[in-house]
Amino acid sequence: MRNTLKHLKRASALGAVALAAFSLTPGSANAQPTGPEPSPSVVGGTRAAQGEFPFMVRLSMGCGGALYSQDIVLTAAHCVDGSGPDTSITATAGVVDLQSSSAIKVKSTEVLQAPGYNGTGKDWALIKLAEPIDQPTLKIADTTAYNKGDFTVAGWGAAVEGGGQQRYLLKASVPFVDDATCKAAYDELVTGEEICAGKIAEGGVDTCQGDSGGPMFRKDDGGQWIQVGIVSWGEGCARPGKPGVYTEVSTFAKDIKAGATQLGG
Repeated sequence: MRNTLKHLKRASALGAVALAAFSLTPGSANAQPTGPEPSPSVVGGTRAAQGEFPFMVRLSMGCGGALYSQDIVLTAAHCVDGSGPDTSITATAGVVDLQSSSAIKVKSTEVLQAPGYNGTGKDWALIKLAEPIDQPTLKIADTTAYNKGDFTVAGWGAAVEGGGQQRYLLKASVPFVDDATCKAAYDELVTGEEICAGKIAEGGVDTCQGDSGGPMFRKDDGGQWIQVGIVSWGEGCARPGKPGVYTEVSTFAKDIKAGATQLGG
């Protein structure tokens, strides 16, 4: 299990789940035996426009996610409690304002957590929905070609370290951080399975508690959004020298596609 000083951007406490008092950074949250903890939100971000990122999904345990297909959400393994039938999760989509009367809400039917996930690396999971959500999906990278440059992150997580969850979807741009630099910041980084991003010198922009499981994405050569990362963990939120750590989607693309097929998506 990952060192508790490194925080998995876990589920932000909503409803019956009490928001744990952890400082979570980009996709970071501490693994608790009782289930997912609060996950990170976007620090240093601005409000997204309605329809700007129609693939974004908010999950009721306090995590984010993206529509892999119209009835499957791609999120982080640390946001769920394992694989199997699960009707306890509600996915909210189609809006930037979580309180909007136009919000689409669909229950889960099954969860597939990355096989072999043990708290280090392999931080991805799929959630099967009871019915399709009529919104555009976000394709995933299956090569490392787009693992560079500036990325976009978005979420409803905390806007400051230790802060509360947001009503409106926030977005921000974070630059790629190479493995050597990120490894210097986090000795336990799993290179080849994780990718880092953030303003390493000054900090100030990052995902935070409640953003776990959400996508990190950029435009491909055809001008379409493509997902290169999943908000996973980090130390604090937007701290100088401590970039956000994301699951490297291209590494697990084949496994994710196989899992979606297994779920019937």
